Amino acid sequence: MPTLIACLSTGKGTWGHVSRLISENSWDKVFLITNEFGKENFSASNNTELILINQKQGIKELAREIESKLKNKIKDPEVALNLVSGTGKEHTAILSAILKLGLGIRLVALTQEGMQEV
Repeated sequence: MPTLIACLSTGKGTWGHVSRLISENSWDKVFLITNEFGKENFSASNNTELILINQKQGIKELAREIESKLKNKIKDPEVALNLVSGTGKEHTAILSAILKLGLGIRLVALTQEGMQEV
């Protein structure tokens, strides 16, 4: 499967959702947008890269930070995107960064039938 980008932040039970989405599918590469707490407490697999962000900055600065940290790391023309975890501010910044990189997106989530495109 292609590249997965997921937000790993706030929201009760969302870390389990993200973890299962990663482990139950064959991703070429996974990028998790997270903070220092996520870095210290989430067990990432070998093909997973944590993109650390400063959530306290403004939304435009946050989008620029994510864009710069993802730039030249994704070879696919589109990515799978999961926004179950996190805040609206984080989601907006992630979407902005991905679109500014010229990538297409497929929104994905876990359902009772497994991973589904939303």
